[in-house]
Amino acid sequence: MAFIDTGGSNSNSFQQGSKLYIFLLTLVATLGGLLFGYDTAVVNGAEKSLVEFYIYKTNGTNYIFDLNTVTQLFSQYRIMMVIVLFFVFIILSGQFIRLLGKKNGGIITAVLIGGLTIWAVSFLSNALPNSADTEAMKNMADAVKGFVIASALIGCIIGGAAAGFVSKSLGRKNGLFIAAVAFFISAIGAWKPEAFNIFGTLDVYSFVVYRIIGGIGVGLASMISPMYIAEIAPANVRGKLVSFNQFAIIFGMLVIYFVNLVIARQGDEQWLITEGWRYMFLSGAIPAGIFVLLLFFVPETPRYLAMKGKNDKALSVLQKIAGKDNAESILTDIKGTLHELNAPWLSYGAGVIIVGVLLSVFQQAVGINVVLYYAGNIFRNMGASTDSSLLQTIIVGVVNLAFTVVAIMTVDKFGRKPLMIIGSIGMAVSMIGLGFTFYSGHVGILALIFMLTYTAAFAMSWGPVCWVLLAEIFPNSIRGALSIAVAAQWIANWIVSLTFPMLNDNVWLTNTFNHGFSYWIYGIMSILSAIFMWKFVPETKGRTLESIEELWKKK
Repeated sequence: MAFIDTGGSNSNSFQQGSKLYIFLLTLVATLGGLLFGYDTAVVNGAEKSLVEFYIYKTNGTNYIFDLNTVTQLFSQYRIMMVIVLFFVFIILSGQFIRLLGKKNGGIITAVLIGGLTIWAVSFLSNALPNSADTEAMKNMADAVKGFVIASALIGCIIGGAAAGFVSKSLGRKNGLFIAAVAFFISAIGAWKPEAFNIFGTLDVYSFVVYRIIGGIGVGLASMISPMYIAEIAPANVRGKLVSFNQFAIIFGMLVIYFVNLVIARQGDEQWLITEGWRYMFLSGAIPAGIFVLLLFFVPETPRYLAMKGKNDKALSVLQKIAGKDNAESILTDIKGTLHELNAPWLSYGAGVIIVGVLLSVFQQAVGINVVLYYAGNIFRNMGASTDSSLLQTIIVGVVNLAFTVVAIMTVDKFGRKPLMIIGSIGMAVSMIGLGFTFYSGHVGILALIFMLTYTAAFAMSWGPVCWVLLAEIFPNSIRGALSIAVAAQWIANWIVSLTFPMLNDNVWLTNTFNHGFSYWIYGIMSILSAIFMWKFVPETKGRTLESIEELWKKK
């Protein structure tokens, strides 16, 4: 991510530009964030229907398996899993080489690929469990379930890792356009995966491929939308405008929660399993189509235009957003910083990159996307009907949105570290408490309260504030290293979302802990995140980007 840091007397120069024009450009860019939230949360309402339609039927507490179906599912699952991991790793290998250099990065990449190859051979050659072993069959089906539900996150890893290259080579605007098209294709393909199955796989894996395409859009938008906003925003309100992207993500989640509820009420449970879930995914084509159309009317950012030597076009855009009197001086400042764009990523040592990666990993390891993706499943485990669980999910979305606003309004007043540490403590108490309500069998209003307090604690801290820190701690000259942290975030997200069904629905864990075990893990991770913030992350409130760079130079 690169920022227009005009500094000095130019810091307020954008005041002479068109505020309405800046607002409209920001609004269009935040559609990337809205679709980010919409696309990742749509699976919340469709999860139960997808499982029963594609994987296995449930009858109370009994699982009804069709041996041929489950065997086919798992066989193709293993092949797809291996292909996906190799593809993701090839994408990420470019980041290793950029980070460590061609020689060291190449050696480490070769070693890791060798290890992945050994694992893949073992994974593909393992025998399938005996069909009479119901528990083993269910665990196998749960693995497929996690893969299908979390499939979009595979694309997020790819898109997040590729976002730096796309934004630099093709431009910020074109990167957003690719993301918008990916959202649209995904919505159509996931609606009728059997009709658009050109992959030679089972229909469920055609669905997976289209979800991966949508995930690529999410991964691109997660980095390029805030980048676009930052590069056209006035310096004095940049933080607030960039924070609107996080607001748009949460708002997109809330919108799809309402859409899912409306669709679910159009038919009975069986209709929802066979047809209703399709319209949940198809609904995403509407905002995606609007996004595609609006992008034809927005300009490329001045910084990218200057990078490509298109100074006249850059000046034209700057005159609209900064005023004619200041456009020339701002363009001069931008061109003066372009020589820094290709600095080695370890110029400031490994500390800043490690902190950035751990911030991203902890943001996911505390379990937020288990709540956002599987809230309906959690509420059904509490005894709620499908309709009631979707309504309760909306309550979670409202709380998430409200406390995101709290964070936006207080992050520059109270500081980053206090909010993050308080949020971690709140999440730890809530998750451990939620685990005990399941373990003791006393689910109900208390469990709902813990869910809401957890969501509130995350929304006022690790949700938006983590992104603020990531935008601030990376020095301008190695801003591209942010893509490492973004990719790490999506990898952590995928791992958490993939493993939750295995932990939550495992027969032994369920019999022993009554669905409480996984929440205790997220509670422990919340405690560790508080310690990490306290010990290793600097406070950036009130510091200039240059003074933050000095912190890493001293280390």
